[in-house]
Amino acid sequence: MKIEDIEIIAKQAGEIMVNAVRPKVMQKEGHANFCTEMDEKIQAFLFEKLGKAIPDASFLGEEDGEDVFTSKMEKGYCFVIDPIDGTSNFIYGYRPSVVSIALLKDGAPFMAVVYNPYDDVLFSAEAGKGAYMNGEKIMSSDAPLSDSLTVFGTAPYYTELKEKTFEIAKNLLPLCVDLRRSGTAAWDMCCVAMGRCSLYFELKIQLWDYAAAGLIAAEAGCTVTDIEGNELTYKGATSALVRARGVKEIPECFK
Repeated sequence: MKIEDIEIIAKQAGEIMVNAVRPKVMQKEGHANFCTEMDEKIQAFLFEKLGKAIPDASFLGEEDGEDVFTSKMEKGYCFVIDPIDGTSNFIYGYRPSVVSIALLKDGAPFMAVVYNPYDDVLFSAEAGKGAYMNGEKIMSSDAPLSDSLTVFGTAPYYTELKEKTFEIAKNLLPLCVDLRRSGTAAWDMCCVAMGRCSLYFELKIQLWDYAAAGLIAAEAGCTVTDIEGNELTYKGATSALVRARGVKEIPECFK
């Protein structure tokens, strides 16, 4: 399978997203954790199209009970899907929301596509081949944190992390130009990859949130770890810290 094949399928999924009208909303476990009929429809579409391309691939997706990483997924090919990253944004018409598709090979990120259909912005990467935005190669910023924006996620489904999240954010604010939050982890990580921001953090995100964007950020020269500086395992939930080239050290507020 070529990366271009995944890009085409991601754009088709994005078209479903932007043409949706008043989706039915379902509540999932956790605070403000929503699913819509469009999440399920797009995931089913992606499973079908990608499954035809690699019939023996495993699938991990956020919806329909397909969200448990198993030992089988550590071998061969495994697609990790978030049909709509930024579901709350999607429900309330607050942009962006993105389609996130990662292909793992023997448990390691191999190919990645993140597509924002509202602005027609597509990020892609292959391991060892660099990161791209709409076909143009990208690199993260080499500016210091003091001359950069920071973007973060609030881990809204995990209310026990609220105090720590905003304590870190409060301590980061005087170290950078300002803070931003988009509501989609994959988009935030790609914003660091393209150079709009120089640091992203979130205290708990799931594999489908970071699998694709993590590879894109790494291929754009970012350092992608958990908040303690450990490499991501790409096996399940984790904290995440993405630092652009100009942010050499982990800020003290994470330690």
